Amino acid sequence: MSRTAIRAPWRLVVPATFLLAWGGNHFTPLLHVYESVGHYAAWQANLLLGTYVAGLAPGLLVAAALSDRHGRRPVMLVGMAATVLGSALLAASPHVFALLCLGRVLAGLGVGAAMSVGTAWMKELSSPPYEIGAPAVAGARRPSLTLTLGFALGAGVSGLLAQFAPLPEVLPYLVHGGLAVLATPLLLLAPETRRVERPAAGHWWEDLRVPAAGHRRFTRAVVPAAPWIFGAAGVAYAVIPASVESHLGDGATLYATALTVLTLGTGAVVQSFVPRLDRLTGGRSLPVGQAAMCVGLVLAVLATAIGSPVLGILVAMVLGAAYGTLVVAGLLQVQSIATAEDLAGLTGVYYALAYLGFLLPTILAALLPLLAYPASLSMLVVLCALCLILVRRGLRTA
Repeated sequence: MSRTAIRAPWRLVVPATFLLAWGGNHFTPLLHVYESVGHYAAWQANLLLGTYVAGLAPGLLVAAALSDRHGRRPVMLVGMAATVLGSALLAASPHVFALLCLGRVLAGLGVGAAMSVGTAWMKELSSPPYEIGAPAVAGARRPSLTLTLGFALGAGVSGLLAQFAPLPEVLPYLVHGGLAVLATPLLLLAPETRRVERPAAGHWWEDLRVPAAGHRRFTRAVVPAAPWIFGAAGVAYAVIPASVESHLGDGATLYATALTVLTLGTGAVVQSFVPRLDRLTGGRSLPVGQAAMCVGLVLAVLATAIGSPVLGILVAMVLGAAYGTLVVAGLLQVQSIATAEDLAGLTGVYYALAYLGFLLPTILAALLPLLAYPASLSMLVVLCALCLILVRRGLRTA
């Protein structure tokens, strides 16, 4: 192994990015805990799940702009501080809904920093002069895999702690916060790729403009597909467990944990093959992922209609494959469109659009008095198919 490979500096950013993702998703398998132990209504638990989008969106866009102006490291350090404080609030206030919401918002800020700045930093460190000879697709595959593993393993650890350890509303957050504190110093050792020789002119909010977001391929192909990335994940590990929990008894938390890990674990495995799929399809891996999403939603309709936990496992695998394909395929498109000046910004816009789909469980839960899950999911199948048509047409005409 070469000296460059041994000292690959992108690895120094991995623990922080991993733990920021962990902080965003380890709440997911705890939904049943908050409903049963905290006595929150289903809509409140799902609102807590989606609340961190309120921190995620500004975290994605503002963090990207600030990192372009001041460097990657300081913004990632702020993201780590936000995720530690968020976990502390969640651990300290399990019965104070407003503070739980604030903790989730802070977790969202951390995830926003990871997905825009952490992704851009790892991509830059996976390229010369920081790493010689890295595969061309490493800049997309490494950060997306790190994020996915953070989402999956974080949820797995927290779910198991909630199921089998004492203090299910406290201990998962203490474990995460402690690990995040330990990982933070590694960021001080990673090379800064965005060196600022002199103060940039103008105000920082002027950097929120991302001209590449108007690129025809981005608006016509990436935008229609992006919300389904976390829409797939949300349906798999929030909607499916909620629809079959009457068949699970005391195993509801464990089942939700298993589905979260299975969905994201399948996505992690699939991600390694997406660059090859993209080459084999002539850059058309995005509609392949969108088609898989349509299939997964059809299966979700069946699973919720018959209330089958076993079929729910198949749904998680198919939607996990859709998630893994879409997230890397979209990131490959983003990195081919963006310039060095707006890589972090366009990545932030991309992930902000992707996370809109994470609101799906909250919307579907709010509609339950009017529409049962099979009916609302059937409507999503139609919408997903329409987006598939747009994505294919967008790639063909861009």
